[in-house]
Amino acid sequence: MMKKYEMIYRDLVRKITHQLYPANTYLPSENELTELYGASRETVRKALANLLENGFIHKIKGKGSIVLTFDRYAFPISGLTSYHELDELFDMKTETRVLKLSTTTVPQTKFNLDTTEVIPATYIQRLRIVDGEPLVIDNDYVVQAVVPTITETVAANSLYDYFENQQHLEIGYASKEVTVAPATEEQQAILHITPGSSVVIVKSETHLQDNTLLQFTESVHRSDKFKFVEHARRKLI
Repeated sequence: MMKKYEMIYRDLVRKITHQLYPANTYLPSENELTELYGASRETVRKALANLLENGFIHKIKGKGSIVLTFDRYAFPISGLTSYHELDELFDMKTETRVLKLSTTTVPQTKFNLDTTEVIPATYIQRLRIVDGEPLVIDNDYVVQAVVPTITETVAANSLYDYFENQQHLEIGYASKEVTVAPATEEQQAILHITPGSSVVIVKSETHLQDNTLLQFTESVHRSDKFKFVEHARRKLI
């Protein structure tokens, strides 16, 4: 069940993305948000902390929370948010097509694995379509020792929802690598891009809270449609 601060966070994100709170304007004060949502000040502060962390607002001492410029096609590299969750937050017109679903092993060279161990996995290739355009190819390798089987119905929806709410797994963290490479012929055909085009490749290795390996992912993005952003805040060390 979603916690109160998460509900407030999601509602504020929707209002920001629909420009009910436009960029360079201030959100209602903490007191006003407390009254608006019937929540405690601590709960509202947790929701605002999430907005701050994900780059939707910036806090100015003595003034409040100012809304930052938002691009619906700019996805954060850090953090662990599923495509389905982003879809719900940003109200994008999306479609997911399962292109391949099979049993295989994790390709060691692709993910630079420092082991000769063979890791049985379920391979899922999915195409993400936004506003009628094919934009992302997700190649997922889910470790079968953790999740033995995945159906096409599950693959067509949210893997994270399946992992957390049906398999009761606690996802912990992921390491990610971002590169740019020439598109292969297969990628050109699937993403409808011309020969010579480049793609942005995000590779990730996801672990559970207890450090167990769960999933390897290679996401291939059209470089002309997606931006990747990270909101960095200065910290003294």
